[in-house]
Amino acid sequence: MNNNFLPYGKQALDEEDIQAVMAVLRSDWLTTGPKVEEFEKALARRVGSKYAVVLNSGTAALHAAYFAAGVGPGDEVLTSPITFAATANAALFLGARPVFADVRRDTVNIDPEKLEQHITPRTKVLAPVDFAGHPADLDAVMDIARRHNLVVVEDAAHALGAVYRGRPVGSLADLTIFSFHPVKHITTGEGGAVATNNEQYYKKMLAFRSHGIIREKEKLSEWHGPWYHEMHYLGYNYRITDIQCALGISQLKKLDSFLEKRRALADCYNQGLRGQETIELPVTLAGVLPAWHLYIIRLKGDRPPRQALFAELHRAGIGAQIHYLPVYWHPYYQKLGYRKGLCPAAEDYYQRTISLPLFPAMNQNDVDRVVSTLRSF
Repeated sequence: MNNNFLPYGKQALDEEDIQAVMAVLRSDWLTTGPKVEEFEKALARRVGSKYAVVLNSGTAALHAAYFAAGVGPGDEVLTSPITFAATANAALFLGARPVFADVRRDTVNIDPEKLEQHITPRTKVLAPVDFAGHPADLDAVMDIARRHNLVVVEDAAHALGAVYRGRPVGSLADLTIFSFHPVKHITTGEGGAVATNNEQYYKKMLAFRSHGIIREKEKLSEWHGPWYHEMHYLGYNYRITDIQCALGISQLKKLDSFLEKRRALADCYNQGLRGQETIELPVTLAGVLPAWHLYIIRLKGDRPPRQALFAELHRAGIGAQIHYLPVYWHPYYQKLGYRKGLCPAAEDYYQRTISLPLFPAMNQNDVDRVVSTLRSF
């Protein structure tokens, strides 16, 4: 790889992180030990929830959250088409049907008006996505959910540390999922979590991540001795290791500084690209403090030259990316009977979008390089 290549996202690790992992490697615990619960408690405090369950990926977190919400065969999960496929796939894992509601043109988050139009007697869960780190219209989504007796599972994989109307993301929805992939705000290598204030959901997810096994004596159907346990659900091995959680604890301490750097970089992009008539810059709504997972521009015009610009950025060693193909455009979903044209605003967005590099280790020179390449094009 070109040494000057600038990826769209990258982890930020330091000696403190390395030493935290080394300490676990020298301890008696490698997995399912004290660091797991320590990370869960620290994360819950940070996002303002009573409970957090950490798992081995954001996808596992979505699966566990939908399971806790009672999603099953014949149910519908209403979500955005502009998201990583896992948001919808986790509904399929449980035999449910994903339903896609169109997005707002400005934030590219799910449009509450469109959302409500898709609610049917089969709808079980509303799953808004905090796209690029900008929280969805959570008050509106929660209001719709309460009126229709639905559960809200917020996909905040992009939004750890974001604030919505004075409240941290993780404290608002019934269940909120996070991702700790290396391009996200903090990393555990691979990993994810679900935050909730509901004790029943919390305990159900604890069992789900470990084969559906229950060990609490008062919940067992019989008692054979202190070794005894029972499988009550069809769960999975979604456990995360102490090694990963030690890294997560160390990374979480740096979250505020990471967020500050991301916001500063976004400001630099805004200043450098303001006034470019062929480009639309990201929108931030009043009362929202985004987490800036992605910095996304949109090209204007009837035939935006996205492919040519994407190629030019990569020729210049700039790792632009596209987020995302509408989920129902994927061949797997086409085979399930979903058709193009379902969500016009989402499809128009996809044709115009490019994600620019954004991660804490970037500096002003990196931003200037990207801006210069865009202006020259």
